[in-house]
Amino acid sequence: MRRIIPLLVITIALLAACSSIDCPFNNTVYSQYTLAKGNSLNPDTLNDTLTIFTKRSNGQDTIIYNKGVKTTQLNLPMSYTRNEDVLVFQLKDTLGNIVHDTIKVSKTNTPHFESVDCDMTYFHTITAVSTSKHAIDSVVLINPNVTYDTSSPHFRIHFKSGH
Repeated sequence: MRRIIPLLVITIALLAACSSIDCPFNNTVYSQYTLAKGNSLNPDTLNDTLTIFTKRSNGQDTIIYNKGVKTTQLNLPMSYTRNEDVLVFQLKDTLGNIVHDTIKVSKTNTPHFESVDCDMTYFHTITAVSTSKHAIDSVVLINPNVTYDTSSPHFRIHFKSGH
């Protein structure tokens, strides 16, 4: 009996030490883009092959979306602490020439902390967006708050006709 009581106390202490950690299952913050042609508000399918790349902090290019075909929407990661993300969209024009459009997204970054057991993430508030105009006609900001919630798009990209 004397051996059972210490064993029972240790077992209860171990069970009490365990806790439920409520870290988000998907703790990656993505910006969501819907694609449209012309002035349409409805999402449309991009017929061109689309590749998107950006520059890393060391200055080298990195592809974040590779050769997407029949694309209607995109979920792209945002940098954690940069105040501006620069995305280069590579498409073909109506003559078959490769064109590059640059989208610049200015933002503020807010650290988001859930618990000491969870990784820290960054939420973003988009303050401005601009684009070059080779294949892209315009980029419209729909929702400036980028968090875990991907239920609504953040941007609508309007392409020129022929893409």
